[in-house]
Amino acid sequence: MWAYESVFYQIYPLGFCGAPFENDGVAQSRILKVKEWIPHIKKLGCNAIYFSPVFESDTHGYNTRDYTKIDTRLGSNADFKEVCDALHKEGIKVVLDGVFNHVGRGFWAFQDVLKNRESSPYVSWFNRIDFGGNSNYNDGLWYEGWEGNYDLVKLNLHNEDVIQHIFHAVEGWINEFDIDGIRLDVAYCLDHGFLRRLREFTDSKKADFFLLGEVLHGEYGRMLNDMNIHSLTNYQVYKGLHSGFNSANMFEIIHSLLRQFEDQPWAVCRGAHLLSFADNHDVSRIASIINDPACLPLVYAMVFGMPGIPCVYYGSEWGVKADKSQGDPALRPSFDAPEWNELTDFIARLAKAKVGSKALNYGNFRSVLLQNKQCIFERKCDSERVLVAINMDSAPYTAHFDAGCGQATDLITGELHDFGGGSELPPHSAAFWLMER
Repeated sequence: MWAYESVFYQIYPLGFCGAPFENDGVAQSRILKVKEWIPHIKKLGCNAIYFSPVFESDTHGYNTRDYTKIDTRLGSNADFKEVCDALHKEGIKVVLDGVFNHVGRGFWAFQDVLKNRESSPYVSWFNRIDFGGNSNYNDGLWYEGWEGNYDLVKLNLHNEDVIQHIFHAVEGWINEFDIDGIRLDVAYCLDHGFLRRLREFTDSKKADFFLLGEVLHGEYGRMLNDMNIHSLTNYQVYKGLHSGFNSANMFEIIHSLLRQFEDQPWAVCRGAHLLSFADNHDVSRIASIINDPACLPLVYAMVFGMPGIPCVYYGSEWGVKADKSQGDPALRPSFDAPEWNELTDFIARLAKAKVGSKALNYGNFRSVLLQNKQCIFERKCDSERVLVAINMDSAPYTAHFDAGCGQATDLITGELHDFGGGSELPPHSAAFWLMER
């Protein structure tokens, strides 16, 4: 699967392109801005892009009006095809956000229900519509809104017409934009029967089509099997990242990774490829919550060194700050142009190391050395072994352990490392040691 050897770059298009929050119906080809960023994305070392919602919606993209039409605020389908073609030409895969659990109030079938009430042929497309009730929109009917949000109208994924409508839209995305995968919004809410059918459908339309599920909690290994998809968002380790670095507690991070990936029967995600991230469009920027700025590069070293598929959120590669308490729009800004600094350069070297290493892409996980402020863990596959070493302390640390060989090459710097007499880890440092066999 191509995704297992990828580094993702996430863009939230409506924010990235500076579109108005409310859908004003004014067509503007803002999405073409992505083409200007392709050299930056390539230089960063990313070979896949995940677009948050691009389809016609009421406001923020997750309240869809039309699954077949690019949001007017972003441009036309032809504009987006131009973007996808340009990305594919540069060897960058394209994954779109599939919001199938709910739609917006502006969704055409729901508008028909509001207009025609009981006589609408689309009443059964939605969960639990009650014409004797009411919502906070005072429609004279009640319906199930996702998690009580009545701007998000819950779809009935047991209705065959709804399923076929979604499948027809997905087929259109593949045929029109040649997309390579779908990120399933709130996948933990989706019917497993629907997910199994979606997997069968996409497998039949395009080889190696990637399905990524958004999940927050749960037993990820079991969920992967039950959902029959390729990957899940690794929120469990995400939370341990900033907590572990801020409290100088590497045990928290490593124990989370051992629970998920250790090469033991009890590891819940052994052999899985979860999506790893330091931040995204729904959470505070990592630069805003890491107390010591010197640890920020080390967070990314952990994201790229641990098992999984690393994903970088646009802007965070040069240390942009934003806190969730400021509201979602603050997390999803527009930048005039990408920036490049020491952090960006470091992430680019991590990406190059990850993409080029079979052990970092497919290797198992074993803890080698663990202290409050230091960790060394092994990623090993049949043909390659890499040790990831991180020192978050402001002082150097000399690590004594059995490396199993005398020398290694640091995949981040290209420098030769000798294990004789102990391995000194400089302050606030990370190394990816490719071991001599």
